[in-house]
Amino acid sequence: MSVTQIELKEFEQQADHWFAENKPGTPDFILPETFMEVGTDQQFEYLRDWQNKVYEAGYVGMAWPKEFGGGGVDQAFQDIATRMMAKHRVPFLPNTIGLNWAGPLILHMGTEAEKQKYIKGILSAEDIWCQGFSEPDHGSDLGSAQCRAVKDGDEYVVNGSKIWTSLGSYAKYMILLARTATGGPNKYAGLSFFLAPMDAEGVEPRPIKKLTGEYGFCQTFFNDARIPASCMIGKEGEGWKVAMTTLTFERGAVGGQAGGLSMMDLSINDIVELAKRAKRNGRPAIEDPHVRGQLVDLITESRSNALMATRSNVPALASDWPTSVAMSGKLRSSELKRRMCQFAISLQGANGARYVSREAVDGGMWQRSYLNAFSGTIGGGTSQIQHNIIGERVLGLPK
Repeated sequence: MSVTQIELKEFEQQADHWFAENKPGTPDFILPETFMEVGTDQQFEYLRDWQNKVYEAGYVGMAWPKEFGGGGVDQAFQDIATRMMAKHRVPFLPNTIGLNWAGPLILHMGTEAEKQKYIKGILSAEDIWCQGFSEPDHGSDLGSAQCRAVKDGDEYVVNGSKIWTSLGSYAKYMILLARTATGGPNKYAGLSFFLAPMDAEGVEPRPIKKLTGEYGFCQTFFNDARIPASCMIGKEGEGWKVAMTTLTFERGAVGGQAGGLSMMDLSINDIVELAKRAKRNGRPAIEDPHVRGQLVDLITESRSNALMATRSNVPALASDWPTSVAMSGKLRSSELKRRMCQFAISLQGANGARYVSREAVDGGMWQRSYLNAFSGTIGGGTSQIQHNIIGERVLGLPK
């Protein structure tokens, strides 16, 4: 599909105007930073209503097929719409797992019936999705999953538990990796992948209280839960392959996501402004040469990440290591955010120890952001796992 620069410019002006006019007001409760912190009905309904409004206006899922509820236009339009969301600092879209993992997976390998059933609900936020990969005893080692799914007629009976199921309390569906057979040639054999309904009898999500006091995560228990055999995507015993495909979408290694913001947009500019307000020996912290040096390092890295994202879309600039930029994106961005928040707290001096008091800088936002930043360095594969993947698959190092 060919589009002109004039068309893109006109669309940018249109999207810019829409988000300027429709940005919701600040609620009288704390908004979460990402979908991993959505823990109250107020937060959930506010964010779901916002995603639905964005979808009805045509600014999410723009490149997904029109026959399944998408916009059916070139990806360039969605990129512009997402950029306008960031510009106007609107709330993020809460159905992150549906928009960025489950939806792309279903469009990639689902049947026509599955696409008709699931895609529109993902985009409109009518159907919220959660992830069922990690288990209490098997976090990064997904291949050792022990949650069992035993075939019984046209159903599977599921027993076990999954942990860190974000939005588990509100989800209608879960992307579930479960063991349907044992005794295979390796631990990956016998795993199968399901688009499991969360309203099945015997499925019980229990919220987990985080250090911040938020309840975005759940541990989900399956006690003789019966799910239709038709929920399986891919073939029985080939769930590992499906899970790895899903993770490529989660980590941003391949495209196909629906677009939109998936988290509150904290930028390096926010830290520069904080450095201007914070005091060191009675003077703005930004006048301290040491602080300025650290800021320059963070600004350089932030700009480098932005340019790397652009580079990944230009084949001639990524031909030396074709997968390196995309595969390192999750590692680079999550670790940078953690260090940015840590630096922001250090700018506050002794005040950095205040989190919930009235004297806390910016209402304790930076402390909360720092604590929550670790979720990004763990989910989708820890930073250590990401280093291993890059070493093995990009640099060709031995396991």
